[in-house]
Amino acid sequence: ELAREAVRKSLVLLKNGAPDDKPVLPLPKKAPKVLVAGSHADNLGYQCGGWTIQWQGLSGNNLTEGTTILTAIKNTVDPKTDVVYQENPDSDYVKSKTFSYAIVIVGELPYAETFGDSMNLTISAPGYETITNVCGAIKCVVVVISGRPVVIEPYMAHMDALVAAWLPGTEGQGVADVLFGNYGFTGKLSRTWFKTVDQLPMNVGDPHYDP
Repeated sequence: ELAREAVRKSLVLLKNGAPDDKPVLPLPKKAPKVLVAGSHADNLGYQCGGWTIQWQGLSGNNLTEGTTILTAIKNTVDPKTDVVYQENPDSDYVKSKTFSYAIVIVGELPYAETFGDSMNLTISAPGYETITNVCGAIKCVVVVISGRPVVIEPYMAHMDALVAAWLPGTEGQGVADVLFGNYGFTGKLSRTWFKTVDQLPMNVGDPHYDP
């Protein structure tokens, strides 16, 4: 329960609808049909990251006990809500299924130490494709699973809401707790989230500061 609370309190809300529109979050629990998409929606290994069971982490749901975000969503919505999971659906599929809204969960692959060094700081494929296909077709919330800020700004216009969930470990239920309004967002960024890697290093007060 303490770990689940830590996840809830660490989530950072980066976007919640257009400035003049009604906020998208929290999401309604009662909806006819909801789409969950993304490589990180049903993967405990990706939620845990590196230094989990093995040095560089693992992929899959057999490494330890826990709750994936997909399972947490199913546990949280109304029992009559149909939750459909497609890892990387195309836009035609999304448009054809009359979903009420979508939750896209994407992010980085597990890493530790120098194996995580990156000059581009992007999420793993097909994450950006999934965001474009789903969020370009339906109202969507994007949840990013990562150990650091990553390139996301070019896709912000497609999203209705954006949440940084960092590495929630085994407690995917903590993510759903906040997405659906059982608790509010309280997390804050510990550092500036850049638009492009060309801005780095970037700190408050720098002449080129433009997060």
